[in-house]
Amino acid sequence: MKYFGTDGIRQKAEKFTPEFLTKIVAGLVDYAGTDIKVFLAGDTRESTEWILADLESALETFGIEYANAGVLPTPAINYCFFEMGFDFAIDATASHNPYTDNGIKIFERGQNSGQKLCTAGCNAIEKSLESEQSYTLISATLRENLHEEALNLYKNHLLKYLKPANFKNLKIGMDCANGATSTINKTIFEELGAKVTLIHNDSNYNTAINTNCGSTHLESLKDLVIKNHLNFGIAFDGDGDRCLMVDETGETIDGDQIIAILAQYLKLKQIAVTVMANQGLLNWADENKITTEITAVGDSNVAIAMREKNIKIGGEQSGHIILPDQATGDGMLTALMITKIISETKKSLKDLSSIITKFPQVIINMDTTPIQKENLKTSKKAKNLLLDFDQKLKSVSGRLLVRPSGTEPLIRITMWGNDEKIITDLANKLKNELGEIL
Repeated sequence: MKYFGTDGIRQKAEKFTPEFLTKIVAGLVDYAGTDIKVFLAGDTRESTEWILADLESALETFGIEYANAGVLPTPAINYCFFEMGFDFAIDATASHNPYTDNGIKIFERGQNSGQKLCTAGCNAIEKSLESEQSYTLISATLRENLHEEALNLYKNHLLKYLKPANFKNLKIGMDCANGATSTINKTIFEELGAKVTLIHNDSNYNTAINTNCGSTHLESLKDLVIKNHLNFGIAFDGDGDRCLMVDETGETIDGDQIIAILAQYLKLKQIAVTVMANQGLLNWADENKITTEITAVGDSNVAIAMREKNIKIGGEQSGHIILPDQATGDGMLTALMITKIISETKKSLKDLSSIITKFPQVIINMDTTPIQKENLKTSKKAKNLLLDFDQKLKSVSGRLLVRPSGTEPLIRITMWGNDEKIITDLANKLKNELGEIL
């Protein structure tokens, strides 16, 4: 698809013009008709405020009933629109990207929960965005703000999922990435007895979202945990559908380790992960006779595999974790569940995560253009080069993954192996040689 990547539409914020947004709504109408109710919300980046306002005007133009809930985490949006009786949710967010970007995620009603818009719906919107049709927008009238109602509904959902839980005596650091989880932050943890120290928790529309903070920049959280002798730290991304953690020594605990901890605690014998999963997780699963379903990158691919094969837990190394009976990744719920396990088992996060031995892993990003991304798929020279490096990695029991990012203008080179220096040298060499070919 031209516009939809692995996680909705994502691009520079200024490209979300009123006309572009109206064509998105027009495509949704082509797919579902006008007799629908749409739930609007998004993250804290400054452009989200005017994107939601322009979406209101677009929905008014087509006579579609809607409500705006303002700033909410993505998992809260997906949960609340379904529970509140809406047919669709439009989420204005670019997740972990910088504030200069924004995006659109669309959810529709599934059988028992909300789920990301299906291929037919995405195709209808893609067709609309390519059309020459123009529209005269109607100014939006003031509609009911559902922010507080939705926020309370989501909080109650989290607490109900956890019961019973007691976080007494736990000292936690929390980085909200100046994003959507800033609207919830420490309240639930403190209700359960924890003491929480917050950083980067601006819940207003801002330019600070994801800037040197959150799950993509763990440095300040690590400093907070170590200097204040906290039990562990939690970092969310801008829209709150993922989390990473930091143990008491300042070591990063990623999605692979979190999946292993949760699967062991819940006594599950199946997991769904992507091709980005660390070899250490795959080895742990094999040693413990846990069946592993491996999908393409993207939490939506993991969710599909989980539904089709009745797998209860899955996710990505980046911190998208889909828990049992949940439709999408939820960073807040993941963090709460790990905290519950720490509290119940009386084990540290470092001890819990030691169940897997991670292989050294190197990820190198190449700045790229759409044409270069396409060349990666079609070039015989590129294909032969990757095969050659795949063979070289066998000497360190390694593996290689090269893929175009679905959300950024990058090609990502990932290598695993049992010798970090060798795979680092190979990854840099591959980047240079691949760059010459493309």
